[in-house]
Amino acid sequence: MIGIGIGVYFSLPAEPPGWLAPIAPAIAIGATVAARRKPVFLIFALSATCVAVGLSVSIWRTAAVEAPLLERRIGPAFVSGRVEAVEPRPNGVRVTVGDVSVTRLEAIKTPRRVRMTMKGRQPDIRPGMRMEVVAILPPPPPSAPGAFDFQRQSYFRGLGAVGFSVGTAKLLSDSAAPWPGQHFLQGLRQSIGERVMDAVGGTTGAVAVALMVGERGAIPPDVMQAIRDAGLAHLLAISGLHIGLVAAILFGGLRGTLALMPPLALRYTIKKWAAAAAIVGALAYALIAGATVPTQRAFLMIGVVLLAVLLDRRGISMRMVAWAAVVILLLSPESLLGASFQMSFAAVTALIAAYEFLRDHGSAVGSRRGNWQRLMLLYIGGVALTTIIAASVTAPFVIYHFNRLAAYGLAANLVAVPVTALWVMPWAVIAFALMTVGLESLALQPMGWGIDAIVAVAQAISSWPGAVTVIPSLPTWGVDQVRQFFLPLPQRLDDCGGVDTGRGPERIAADNGIAGRNRDVACF
Repeated sequence: MIGIGIGVYFSLPAEPPGWLAPIAPAIAIGATVAARRKPVFLIFALSATCVAVGLSVSIWRTAAVEAPLLERRIGPAFVSGRVEAVEPRPNGVRVTVGDVSVTRLEAIKTPRRVRMTMKGRQPDIRPGMRMEVVAILPPPPPSAPGAFDFQRQSYFRGLGAVGFSVGTAKLLSDSAAPWPGQHFLQGLRQSIGERVMDAVGGTTGAVAVALMVGERGAIPPDVMQAIRDAGLAHLLAISGLHIGLVAAILFGGLRGTLALMPPLALRYTIKKWAAAAAIVGALAYALIAGATVPTQRAFLMIGVVLLAVLLDRRGISMRMVAWAAVVILLLSPESLLGASFQMSFAAVTALIAAYEFLRDHGSAVGSRRGNWQRLMLLYIGGVALTTIIAASVTAPFVIYHFNRLAAYGLAANLVAVPVTALWVMPWAVIAFALMTVGLESLALQPMGWGIDAIVAVAQAISSWPGAVTVIPSLPTWGVDQVRQFFLPLPQRLDDCGGVDTGRGPERIAADNGIAGRNRDVACF
């Protein structure tokens, strides 16, 4: 119901009046109090209250992040400000700058934050430094009518403009903000990424950086495309798999270590000690990984599970999913419209429902008894079942947002997920620990072997015939009516090149129903 309220807000043709934010929930709460003795009316009143809360938090959030947006193209112009984030790219960096000053632009119209792509050789830019660069700043419009609205996303991120630099940046201060300044976490992420690249380097290092700090910009485009086409992009999005593995490794490792010490194991509840340490470790990893929506959801859920261990309660349930969704929607109501929120919660809801059903019906899934061959088969079957469930429920959102569907995701995940869970992520945790003494290369090298295997699987499977199906755009109301769109495109994709058909790429894309979101996806 909170989500419905948020959806109502974002579907309005104009901004509602600000007084509606406190009034709507107040009226709904009053109706709930009045109906407290009548269960039927109470249910409707509570539902209306939640809808009103969703509408109200959306109004408040929009007002809270309000900042100037660039309305026209500016530049070349001198742009100066304090660096907030530095993201690696294959041929440069992408820098987010706050406290911005732009020549030829009045202060009242100057964006609060600007993000620029900077190619070529640049100085050693660190979060907290002040810099100046000549840049061109076009406003960030939607990619096409009805497509994902990058301008709305930028608005809620406080980004008033995006653009690219011309030439080399000039550092106005050569020192970053001191500890514990607001830029420390971004600087830590950048330092970890650089140490990983120094130890491994190349594509392997870029994927390792993505798994450890959530920065995927340095991955070569062809490798990233192969990973997407093989259905393995979820491995690079720090979410439940990664947060859960880090928490499980910390919990199991610390508990096993303490169990080897009889004076502690026989006198204290070391299980709770391990759970508390795992919560701290999972939180640290979530922050280092950028605290995206899937990461927030994963940490909230893992935190509840570990908190249940501390309180001797059961943690995994559908209520846990609802708790995580409520927290994220109240803090960031705009996340409801994003692919990460929709796909993340769809997958985890379906997985919990499916495995609860199997547990309640006496399935052998999850049994810990038997020889190693049986356990291995159960594990492989669990990975396959998990992949089928997650791929099925996220397919409508994948098609809606990306117009593409990976056909061989099951085959790729049967290999890549066990490699990630049993080899790559344990070495990543060890690498984090060894960074404190400068010996991270001892763990990053074997971690790289697993990453190389995952990339090889992605490249092999993405090259199979029919690995990717290009699907026409879905209307918003038709996300749940996917089957009718699983039809082959009327024209062959190779009509776009090599043969003069007299029809340009835009026309072919429009004929095939792709003009809504990614019109050029029909010709690649």
